[in-house]
Amino acid sequence: MADDVLSPEDRELRALLGAVHNVAVVGLSSNPARPSYQVARYLQEHAYRIVPVNPNETEVLGEHAYASLTDVPNDVGVEVVDVFRRAELTPEVARQAVAIGARVLWLQEGIVSEEAARIAMDGGLEVIMGICIRHVRARLMGEEL
Repeated sequence: MADDVLSPEDRELRALLGAVHNVAVVGLSSNPARPSYQVARYLQEHAYRIVPVNPNETEVLGEHAYASLTDVPNDVGVEVVDVFRRAELTPEVARQAVAIGARVLWLQEGIVSEEAARIAMDGGLEVIMGICIRHVRARLMGEEL
């Protein structure tokens, strides 16, 4: 897809997805049938480092899982917090994303929280919500899913 046919928002998303490398996936399940697993596997296959965040997991996709974002060591350098949690749970995730110095709070398809968005934006994060990071990246790269 040529840059001249991308909207300004698409150009920004492409630049963002090209600039980040470490994605914490909050709510990542080790169940291959779950959307969180499928999205994380896709990102991992496209050279992103996945940081699983789920208190019910110890390891997902070969990566150590953490109970919360604030449990992830600082040297991991989480840039994007990709969230697979119910909307009412996302304000706390947004607070933790701000606390660890993430760059982006990304609420997956079907997840919208104005409160989480406000917390993240007030903390200096970019916010993307209600769309799937996998679908956005695939579309911008001209891939079929």
